[in-house]
Amino acid sequence: MREEVKKRALSLLDKRDYSRRMLHDKLTEKGATDAEADEVCGWLCELGAVNDERYAELVVRHYAAKGFGPRRIREELFRRGIEKDLWETVMEELPESDDTVFRLLCQKLRGTECSREDLQRAQSFLLRRGYSWEEIRPAMERYQTNCEDDL
Repeated sequence: MREEVKKRALSLLDKRDYSRRMLHDKLTEKGATDAEADEVCGWLCELGAVNDERYAELVVRHYAAKGFGPRRIREELFRRGIEKDLWETVMEELPESDDTVFRLLCQKLRGTECSREDLQRAQSFLLRRGYSWEEIRPAMERYQTNCEDDL
């Protein structure tokens, strides 16, 4: 059975990357015992085929490129089983969010007049994307200043 679990794990990794926990869960979901999944995951980690730090960096780059903020990216790291001690290391690669927040805000509002309802909807959108008030506030002020300059 152990050889079958190895083959299944290699087949899964051939299609995409996995964190150790995700691969373990997938193997047990497909019929492997916890012990077999642990052994195979350990073997793959030793070989370097499964590397949580590399996988976490991939997740951070992917979600940052899609315009998600730090909080949302941390949620993804948690969901994918990445150890918390790796989070801050890989989050250091995250680019400054000032321009990203402002760009997303401009896309959301599409140059409309600064109505209170539109601004509140845009703030909620940015909060759901994982940005904090400290990141949103300067972008909102910048947008409102630009909006007033256009009048």
